[in-house]
Amino acid sequence: MTRTLTTFLMLFCISTISAQIHEVGISFGGANYVGDVGSTQYIAPKELGYGIVYRWNRSPRHSFRFSYTQLKIAADDAKSDMGSRKERGYAFKNNIKEISLGMEFNFFEFDLHEPGFAATPYLYSGLAGFQYDEFHFKKGKLYEDGTNKSLAIPIVAGFKARLGQRLIISAEVGARYTFTDNLDGSAASDTEFESYNFGKKNNKDWYFYSGLTLTYTFGKNPCYCTP
Repeated sequence: MTRTLTTFLMLFCISTISAQIHEVGISFGGANYVGDVGSTQYIAPKELGYGIVYRWNRSPRHSFRFSYTQLKIAADDAKSDMGSRKERGYAFKNNIKEISLGMEFNFFEFDLHEPGFAATPYLYSGLAGFQYDEFHFKKGKLYEDGTNKSLAIPIVAGFKARLGQRLIISAEVGARYTFTDNLDGSAASDTEFESYNFGKKNNKDWYFYSGLTLTYTFGKNPCYCTP
C-alpha cells in the first residue's frame, strides 16, 4: 500500500508540475488562397498575416495549442495559368479572423526542462472557426454582402528550436480546409444571388498561412519526487 501510494504521489507530482510549462508569443507570415478565382498554386504566400499563439506543453511529445490569427487573402484571374479564368477577369480581396484550437505532436522529444539546445519537426491539427467577408459578382462587378462565419480544419507542418532558456522559434506551413465555398464570391449564401454563382459547387475553398512564431516559455520545473 505504501509503495502504491508513493508511486501515485510521484506520478501526480511530475504530471502536475510539468503541466505548468506554457508558451505564449506572436506569429508573422504570409497567406494565400486556392479556389475558383485566380492562381491554383497551393503554397504562394503573398498577403500579410499575424497573430498570437499559446501552447500548453503536456509532455515532451505533445502540446495543446490555441491561436488567434488575422490575415488577408487575395486572388486575380489575370495571374492564373488557366485561359478561361484570364478571360473572365475576376479579382477579390478578403479579410479573415481565425481562432484555432488543437494538438501539436512533436516527432522528437522536446523537453523544456532540460538545459541546452533542442529542436524537432512537428504536426498540428484541430478545429478552427473564422470570420470572413461575403460578396458576390454580378456582370463582372464585385458587390459586398457583409460578413459570415465558418469552420475549417487546419493541417500544419513545422519545425521549432529552442533559443536560450526561454525562447522558442517555429517555422511552419499550414493549410486550412474550409467548410465554405464563398471566400471568393463564387457561392453566395443569399438565395437572391444564386444565379450569379460560378465555379465547382462541390469543391470547398482553402486558405494557407506560412510564417514564423516566437514564443516565451514560463512555468516551474518538475519536482521528480523520490520515495
